[in-house]
Amino acid sequence: MREKILTFIEKNSRVSLHDLAVLLGVDETMVCNELAAMEAERVICGYHTLIDWDKIDVEKVTAMIEVRVTPQRDMGFDKVAERIYNYPEVHAVYLISGGFDLMVTLEGKTLRDISSFVTDKLSTLDSVLSTKTNFILKKYKDHGTVMVESPKDERMLMTP
Repeated sequence: MREKILTFIEKNSRVSLHDLAVLLGVDETMVCNELAAMEAERVICGYHTLIDWDKIDVEKVTAMIEVRVTPQRDMGFDKVAERIYNYPEVHAVYLISGGFDLMVTLEGKTLRDISSFVTDKLSTLDSVLSTKTNFILKKYKDHGTVMVESPKDERMLMTP
């Protein structure tokens, strides 16, 4: 039942307990208890709202920064990742495969804000060997949600 609950709420975290219980064919109390248990176990880590910031008048720049680091003795990448994710500007940190070790996502008001963070904070950490900054120019799909409208077919219909 856990997997079914998680599948439903991952797509729509605003679904009511009643509707979720009906969808699953179980008692509402059972769903409530299961959600509480998964929150306590940190299976469910939070509830978020996906916002298309391009549709309102707010300046936001999102960047994905690839970071190459020296793992720390007996701690691997964990201690370095912890130092990075404790910065309030940082939205996510992932251990990745490939030419870099960590992927850091963050937001700022301007390109300069991002650049300053990378130069003044991230690059100055002892374990950081190099960084590569990638700015997000347009989001087509985010967290499973398509962020752009499908293009309209503007061609005229021709009949014989």
